[in-house]
Amino acid sequence: MKQAADIRHVVLAGSGVMGASFAQIFAAHGYSVTLYDIAKEALDKAASLIAINQKAMVDQGALTQEESRDLVQQIRYTTEKEVFTRADFVLEAIVEKMAVKHSFWSEVSELVGEDVVLATNTSGLSISQIAQAVKHPERFAGMHWVNPPHLIPLVEVIAGEKSSPDCLETIRSLALRLEQHPVMVHKDPPGFVLNRLQYALLREACHIVEEGYASLEDVDSVMKYGLGMRYACLGPFETVDFGGIDVFYNVGSYLFGQLCNDTCVPRIIQENFEAGRLGVKSGAGFHDYSGDKAAKAIAKRDAEFLKLSQCLFGKREDV
Repeated sequence: MKQAADIRHVVLAGSGVMGASFAQIFAAHGYSVTLYDIAKEALDKAASLIAINQKAMVDQGALTQEESRDLVQQIRYTTEKEVFTRADFVLEAIVEKMAVKHSFWSEVSELVGEDVVLATNTSGLSISQIAQAVKHPERFAGMHWVNPPHLIPLVEVIAGEKSSPDCLETIRSLALRLEQHPVMVHKDPPGFVLNRLQYALLREACHIVEEGYASLEDVDSVMKYGLGMRYACLGPFETVDFGGIDVFYNVGSYLFGQLCNDTCVPRIIQENFEAGRLGVKSGAGFHDYSGDKAAKAIAKRDAEFLKLSQCLFGKREDV
């Protein structure tokens, strides 16, 4: 089985927002990158997105014009599956549907060399179930990144039932070579770690708004100007240690029972979904993103993420 040091040519399957970011990250670290998609139009859109991202990084001083040009030249685009026969590592970020992933991996795992490590960027589908379609599933595992991955360094390495220790170590070591921060997730839990924490918080945030305790704008402000600042530097267990386990025990003794424990999708999310208000991608969600507001919102988000990333971790070379 290939180790991280053996990997030279990376094939990325799926040219959406995540795939475009992956291409930039791997290329910035000297890998030969091929971005694969079944649709030429999707690849063209990815190339345009990469160009936009690179211009933003140059404009903000994160990269020089020459560094950006060299990075872009490391990326190739194709709709031909033959590219997988030359891969040293494959990372998949296609649509989040089990049947589609099964169809993809049943074919691709036959094309690649038997020593090639394979990974999926699924946000929460079972790694073990996806692996049922993979030839030699011991070389397959999850590699879940956080959007936007070129600015947020966390990578979850998720073990399926048949993932070998060598496979997991290759993915962990590769993440480190990409200057990411890998965490190991065992037992293949639904949602892994990040999304389990994220959705627990989202459930309570929706409950607070639905009960009229605070507006959604003020809930966002609580996160941005309070908990978000704290959790950018401290994890939940570190926070308890600093605040005092006795304090959290005493508050928890009366507060845990008051928190929302619904098992269905919150009403305010369901209402927006059913109305087609899907957020930035559709021009409306909890907020208005019509006209050029979506582009401005994305640019503002990325600029703020970049400033925070540079503050916490220093200048990132992979953007």
